[in-house]
Amino acid sequence: MTATLLAALTVSAQKMPMMEYVDHLMSTMTLEEKIGQLNLLPGNDITTGAVMNSPLAQLAAEGKLGAVLNVKGQDKVRELQRVAVEQSRLGIPLLIGQDVIHGNQTVFPIPLAQSCSWDIEAIENGARIAAKEATAQGINWVYSPMVDIAIDPRWGRVAEGAGEDPFLGCRIGEALVRGYQGCYGKENAMACVKHFALYGAAEAGRDYNTVDMSRVRMYNQYLEPYKAAAKAGAGSFMSSFNVVDGVPATCNRWLLTELLRNDWQYDGFVVTDYGSINEAVVHGIGDQTVTAERALKAGTDMDMCSFAFFSQLAGLLQAGRITQSDIDTACRRVLEAKYKLGLFDNPYRFCEPERLKTDLYTAEHRQAAREMAAETFVLLKNDGLLPLKKQGKIALIGPLADNRSNMVGCWSTGDTPELYSTLKEAMERAVGDKARILFAQGCNIYADEATQNGASFGRPIDRVDDGQAKSEALRLAAEADVVVCAMGEMAEMSGESSSRTDLSLPDVQMNLLKELVATGKPVVLLNFSGRPTIMSWEAENVTAIMNVWFGGSETGDAICDVLFGDKSPSGHLTMTMPKALGQIPIYYNHLNTGRPVPAGASGFLKYQSNYIDERNEPLYPFGYGLSYTTFEYGTPRLDATSMTAEGGLTLTVNVRNTGGYDADEVVQLYIRDLAASISRPVKELKGFERITLKAGESRDVTFNINVDMLKFYDSDLRHVAEPGDFEVMVGGNSRDVQRLTFTLR
Repeated sequence: MTATLLAALTVSAQKMPMMEYVDHLMSTMTLEEKIGQLNLLPGNDITTGAVMNSPLAQLAAEGKLGAVLNVKGQDKVRELQRVAVEQSRLGIPLLIGQDVIHGNQTVFPIPLAQSCSWDIEAIENGARIAAKEATAQGINWVYSPMVDIAIDPRWGRVAEGAGEDPFLGCRIGEALVRGYQGCYGKENAMACVKHFALYGAAEAGRDYNTVDMSRVRMYNQYLEPYKAAAKAGAGSFMSSFNVVDGVPATCNRWLLTELLRNDWQYDGFVVTDYGSINEAVVHGIGDQTVTAERALKAGTDMDMCSFAFFSQLAGLLQAGRITQSDIDTACRRVLEAKYKLGLFDNPYRFCEPERLKTDLYTAEHRQAAREMAAETFVLLKNDGLLPLKKQGKIALIGPLADNRSNMVGCWSTGDTPELYSTLKEAMERAVGDKARILFAQGCNIYADEATQNGASFGRPIDRVDDGQAKSEALRLAAEADVVVCAMGEMAEMSGESSSRTDLSLPDVQMNLLKELVATGKPVVLLNFSGRPTIMSWEAENVTAIMNVWFGGSETGDAICDVLFGDKSPSGHLTMTMPKALGQIPIYYNHLNTGRPVPAGASGFLKYQSNYIDERNEPLYPFGYGLSYTTFEYGTPRLDATSMTAEGGLTLTVNVRNTGGYDADEVVQLYIRDLAASISRPVKELKGFERITLKAGESRDVTFNINVDMLKFYDSDLRHVAEPGDFEVMVGGNSRDVQRLTFTLR
């Protein structure tokens, strides 16, 4: 491309509105250049070598590349952009994408953990920081948020989402879009909402597995977070691997055009998940010519790593199977995304070298990550042991106690583990010379080396002799005043392609835990996990249990903040924790049955909907979380007992901190439609407020109830609020609530 043409286009981008500029640019493009904009390829082959030696550079120079994912290093991004801008005929810059899921060099807690904070402001700020650090390294497009509703913890990707509730999922999805994108400044990146749609409903919790559900369930339980993220202005959507109504999502016109674009009026672009146009062939709907044709006509704009659009669209156009308009529409959406990001004004706006010194892993970012991590930990049990005193001898035992790389959790592509502290290091700093930390690894993650290595995916934990390690751990426990166990999953045991059929603590860890409990010493279990796990034995026998998930780069210090009482735990579960594997899927907002077990019933009831060998109730319900203090809820009150569609109600409840610690509480509002044209859930979250109360302080919390909170999709998919009686519930979790009723007239 000549310098004159480049300068002319840049000036035009600065002076022309987006539609006019894109019209102007497309009028100069050849068919090959338009198809090139729809081509997204991986940059893995250039992460350790020179860009100019890569095939990507050749494609960029020829104008046959629209975007690249996972190019690491600002210098490599800059060089690839230079090739695209200065060597191709039209100089169209590239989108540079990456899986920025929960931070970059400063790593925040995994998304499931973040959701347990119920702190929307902190979550939005975390996304803003993640975008700032990613854009400092040349990334301008992040594959987040994942807003898939998930009710099966066997599915490893529950770690990447906000849990089981659509209302909370909507609020978090909106916050993440705002945080990443802002006003598209140089510290903002374009968000990519995924996985559209229903990916979290994979059968048997097995990743990439099939999905099948009614439209009524789709609309009422699964689709709303995607819609909320679209309405929040997300710049792009990613289609999912699964089928929807038997058609692969990437090729599903009802999903991508009729629903997303026509019904929701979405105007961003749609990219496939990795290779999914080719995977549609495996699904059995035709060869690559068929799947490429169907994907484009369905509303897919960019092909990630299948090379199908690049190789097939010109021939399909010549054969009359697609139209020039089909290609132009997709190309336009991609170019509009680049315009929004300001790439036509300055292709190098995300490649400023000085930002590498000022914007990564700063003290401000680390403090934000540390504070958020402390908010995500869920105290599940505490028989008066916590918080610990900084005195005596504390035995720190477990395979996750002195490991640097596993603290951050899965999907942390920008992390730098050598900068982060282990839990052992953080505890030694926290207690100083006031107490003594006695450390022993105690055991491996798994007894079987092959299984452990298979679960590590590059985040290993040193292998030890289990017998010798256990003996050392028991010796130290006998010497100590209290035992802190750092056990659970390693990072890559959750995330993509990490489904599990057994959610209990691996045997070698469980055996050690049981022997530590048998010593009679008080035991704190810090459970590391990327999903709800089964801890029925632990709940019966361990003195205190805190789920710490994977808290990011500041995990060690954040755990110490809570463990030693500088902060009171305040996390509340956003996925139900089962008692037994056979209860799965288990979730709070289920429909009733015609034969429900009566409230308060004990034991097995013949001809009722229950199990012979286990109660229906979970181990810990949705919304559950203890504190070092106690909260007392006063009697809630409604300002009226009926409302109209044009009006509303207010519910007020007084919450008092009746304990000895300043602390946060998450006050939760649920509503049930008692009689409707279709069966409705036993309760649905419709509001929440995270409040801070000093010891002895109380305050009124008020929720405004309006008609939109009562709406649902009926059997004809009409969004309606039907007149009748409703039950409203308020409390600190979905189980322990007080109830009132009102009528919609």
